[in-house]
Amino acid sequence: MKKIYYLKTCNTCTRILKELNIDKEFILQDIKSEPITVKQLEEMQLLSGSYEALFSKRAKLYKEMDLKNQDLQERDYKQYILDHYTFLSRPVIIIDNQIFIGSSKKTIEAVKTVI
Repeated sequence: MKKIYYLKTCNTCTRILKELNIDKEFILQDIKSEPITVKQLEEMQLLSGSYEALFSKRAKLYKEMDLKNQDLQERDYKQYILDHYTFLSRPVIIIDNQIFIGSSKKTIEAVKTVI
């Protein structure tokens, strides 16, 4: 399976999609218009090893809700991601059994070696 969870209104996500020159084999899911399901998030967690790895601590809501001063557990990270798309670190790219999370240069270079 080749799938990308992204946000259509995110400039970084759209830049990365262009940079990767994604082909028709990829399924694109705009997480704002088509929210992530529990099953999809659980599949991502299996590949990444934790919900925290999928969680964006750069999200505006993270700061607004003062979550950095709370003792968040895995179930909390899962629930926050399911409650609001902004908590998913984007993009999440799945190629077969490999997962790439976020927009760092290192992550995108790793994706390029697999595509």
